[in-house]
Amino acid sequence: MNIVKFPSLNLEFEFSKIAFSILGINVYKYAVCIVLGIIVALILSYFSKEKYDIEYDFLLENIILGMIFGIIGARIYFVLFNLKHYDNLIDVLNLRDGGLAIYGGLILGGISIITNCKLRKKDILNFLDYIIPFVAIAQCIGRFGNFFNIEAYGYETKTFLKMGIETINGYKEVHPVFLYEAIATFLIFLFLRHNQKKRKFKGQIILLYLIFYSGIRSLLEGLRTDSLMLLNCRISQILSILIFLTSLIVIVCRKLSYKKVQKC
Repeated sequence: MNIVKFPSLNLEFEFSKIAFSILGINVYKYAVCIVLGIIVALILSYFSKEKYDIEYDFLLENIILGMIFGIIGARIYFVLFNLKHYDNLIDVLNLRDGGLAIYGGLILGGISIITNCKLRKKDILNFLDYIIPFVAIAQCIGRFGNFFNIEAYGYETKTFLKMGIETINGYKEVHPVFLYEAIATFLIFLFLRHNQKKRKFKGQIILLYLIFYSGIRSLLEGLRTDSLMLLNCRISQILSILIFLTSLIVIVCRKLSYKKVQKC
């Protein structure tokens, strides 16, 4: 059993990583959180009024594609920057103990969705604007899988939200970075849903997501003790900064272009 404490809130949790077993196969709470996030995203998207003329069947088709390739991409990204920890293919394929990197999932999952939209002759920006808020809420829920795996935490701290955990070096109180990101992605979800109602140009919602998520992630990555590294650099932090700057430049240009059109 694992024990996690939030001393300032007088909370203590004792739990196992395993949610339940099916025919002797353990199903981990990490996986349950990811699946729950996808289910909530599907339900909320079904009741969304801002569908931008997108059929729900097409959404489901892309969710399945994005989920399959997203998990593959998330695993590839994680393994590539942790090669020294994997001795054989069986270890690489074992997802039950975690080991998924969100950027890998967003990249390969996004590529699969964009490709499908292209093949089906659907408006790519329109679809991404529709789906991205629900990706954010799925991320929010999925991040709690890190809580059950006791991972994605940061350096030792004395802040109000400090989290107490047992490590190989004894008891420590650390930044619960997973919780910071869960709160951030929930707020991003609310912000994007609000902006969906008053979208001014195609691509605005996906750009806002990229700006806010990458900006927040670049800051949070600096707190983590388990960052994926390339040489001496935090690869996800570098990627976040690049995405943030690129998206910011694009949205400024799009807004200026939109204003010119409005004046004409």
